[in-house]
Order: sequence, then C-alpha cells, then structure tokens
Amino acid sequence: MSQFAPGDWVRHPERPDWGLGRVQSALGARLTATFENAGKQALNTEIVSLVRVEPPQHFE
Repeated sequence: MSQFAPGDWVRHPERPDWGLGRVQSALGARLTATFENAGKQALNTEIVSLVRVEPPQHFE
C-alpha cells in the first residue's frame, strides 16, 4: 500500500524547481505525479522522499 493517494499534493525536496505536484496514481512505492514546472513524473518513493503538502489556496 502506498503512503500517498491520488489527489495528494506533494513537493520533491531535491527538485524545488519542479514546483507543486499532484499525485495521479499510486501503487506501492511507485507513483505518478504531475508537477507545475516538470509535467508528469514517474517516481519511486523508496528512492525519493516526497513531502505531502496542503492543497494550494487557489485550488480550494
């Protein structure tokens, strides 16, 4: 089971230039997220420690 779920908002701590991301799918340690400045990325959360963040104000 993944620690993230579709719809979660995340940041990649080693790639701040990617901006805010939103999880599209999550299966175990594998997930895809779409980032403001980097588009869709496939990530392995065993290697990358994504940080869950609150939804942006303009989104609510």
